Amino acid sequence: MKHRYRQSLAWLLASSLLVSGCAPLVMGGAMLSGGLVATDRRTSGTQLEDQGIELRALGRLREALGERGHVNVASYNRQVLLTGELPTAADRQLAEQVVAKVENVRAIVNELGVMGNSALPARSSDAITTGRVKAAMLDSKEIYANAFKVVTERGVVYLMGRVTAQEATQATELARSVSGVQKVVRLLELISEEELKRLQAVPQSAPTGKPTQASAS
Repeated sequence: MKHRYRQSLAWLLASSLLVSGCAPLVMGGAMLSGGLVATDRRTSGTQLEDQGIELRALGRLREALGERGHVNVASYNRQVLLTGELPTAADRQLAEQVVAKVENVRAIVNELGVMGNSALPARSSDAITTGRVKAAMLDSKEIYANAFKVVTERGVVYLMGRVTAQEATQATELARSVSGVQKVVRLLELISEEELKRLQAVPQSAPTGKPTQASAS
């Protein structure tokens, strides 16, 4: 019963994203509540900075691209993931160049596809898949769900976060087992077990760690 409740709640949250998902440009961040800020492995300042990056990037992409394409922007610890579709390779390159000029961005992973916009049913399916992955993380006793940001595009699940190697492996295997997931791409910052203990004991004053190269599973 508890599992079904959590899963249903996650699906409901995912479904609510469809309203924004219909727009050409979509922000990947969530509203910050006190509990989430306190338990996130980023500092509260970095969390707000990531939201600011997403908002500024969306605004500038809208100015540069107009209504062309469908672009999602997700930032975690100032590493930006671009997903969605654009009609030409030139637009794809332009999008990356625009985001690279946004203040405080330190890295960009450009996963934009050169193709027509995805249909609403496909976006709905992606939102449900994200909800399923998050629900599975919440139900897992081995994974700290709030350490991860989950983005799904065309069946590909992207995992962002600051985690240990063991957490990265566990989350990857869990995501791969979820219905609807075609592939898992890890955009994770790996930290040591010692650093994790320090994070849990004392809030960080500044972000640390370097983004790993994107790896697919």
